Amino acid sequence: MSAIGSSRTSAEIASQPAVWRQAAASLPRQASALPRRGERVAVVGCGTSWFMAQSYAVLRETGGHGETDAFAASEFPVGRRYDRVLAITRSGTTTEVLDLLHRLKGTVATGAVTADPDTPVMRAADAVSVLDFADEESVVQTRFATANLALLRAHLESENALPAGVLPLDDAVRDAERAVSEPLDAAVPGAEQFTFLGTGWTCGLALEAALKMREAAGAWTEAYPAMEYRHGPISITGPGRVTWAFGRLPEGLAGDVDRVGGTLVADSTGVAGSLDPLADLIRAQRLAVVCAEARGHDPDRPRNLTRSVVLEDGRA
Repeated sequence: MSAIGSSRTSAEIASQPAVWRQAAASLPRQASALPRRGERVAVVGCGTSWFMAQSYAVLRETGGHGETDAFAASEFPVGRRYDRVLAITRSGTTTEVLDLLHRLKGTVATGAVTADPDTPVMRAADAVSVLDFADEESVVQTRFATANLALLRAHLESENALPAGVLPLDDAVRDAERAVSEPLDAAVPGAEQFTFLGTGWTCGLALEAALKMREAAGAWTEAYPAMEYRHGPISITGPGRVTWAFGRLPEGLAGDVDRVGGTLVADSTGVAGSLDPLADLIRAQRLAVVCAEARGHDPDRPRNLTRSVVLEDGRA
């Protein structure tokens, strides 16, 4: 199955290796908004940005850079003490994020990562990292989300705080170049259901992959921590249904998928988890586009979605 489709979303997906390099190169001018070593940090976002926050929180804390929590912006525990709150918002206009930053103003240091420097978040946060080169025309987020995590990962790497087993970003970029070009298994897009699994920092990636499939293709998808798969979710697995794991599979899980007749996704090496997990997310994004087009959906115009959720005053 070909690497690049004709949609705008496909073009943005294919641009990710170059965009990640640009994100890493921009680190010196972005660092003022990013957490300092030892700070107790909360990372907030909505939708895709919340899932990237979850992945970063695990990377940062596991790497010894500091205690880190992640919250949907609407569920932030106001009153809990943090040294810094970092908001992720592609549009810079998301109501829940802006409301929270305004509420926290003057009580805690706040930072934000955004794609658009001409939006209210520039005034709402104390310091802002702008990844305008990663902005997208598409409603469905792809490259801004991964560029954001690439920037945060490069920051941890620069401070010798990458967890053991997590690749340097240069290696992840090389895997990303594979991910945009290697064929997808022709049998996978025809599946009726997809379960995405993650472990540690890749749990956020699994949630994001499932969201991409729902947003772009209206697909039946679920996501779980990999060790939770046996505790109920495996009951949905069977012929015509796919299990996709980000990172190495827990011991015995591949056999469990095979035993119930499911399809386990592997890359061109034939081994699930041999790609850097962030690069593997690119393959899941591509799958979402392929499934959308096969179902007659336009991946550039997903149903019921807009680029940013801006709520009216007086909302419930």
